[in-house]
Amino acid sequence: MMLDNLPRGTIVIEDLEVGMMRYLQKVVTDEDIEMFAQVSTDRNPVHLDEAYAQDTIFEGRIAHGMLTAGLISAVIGEQLPGHGTVYLGQTLKFMAPVRPGDLVRAEVAVEAIDHAKRRVTLATRCLVGDTVVLKGEAVVLAPSRKFD
Repeated sequence: MMLDNLPRGTIVIEDLEVGMMRYLQKVVTDEDIEMFAQVSTDRNPVHLDEAYAQDTIFEGRIAHGMLTAGLISAVIGEQLPGHGTVYLGQTLKFMAPVRPGDLVRAEVAVEAIDHAKRRVTLATRCLVGDTVVLKGEAVVLAPSRKFD
């Protein structure tokens, strides 16, 4: 289940402002991890095998980093800027593991707007409680009133 702070849709570039922020929250479940392993074909046992994962530096199973990163994509594609956005690039730094049952908050904030090129730079991060588990920056081509 996802809990959003605003309805899904679009904010066109003409209405974007530096500092605007949107987020979603989602509990990462065992089923999510299994489905991501299936879709991505990444079946590393640190994600799927508790006995194996106990003997790693994580001391237990963790979610795929890209599963967590996918929540950022959901905020960008559904809320900020939303429908019609073209993802151009994303940097990611994984700071801490996400475990089955963790409530992840994915946040996206507008850092810079280049109206001439319709490009928007977004600060992106995911948190579990107060712990930043992932951070990065995205660049997108934002939808415009002129092109709808």
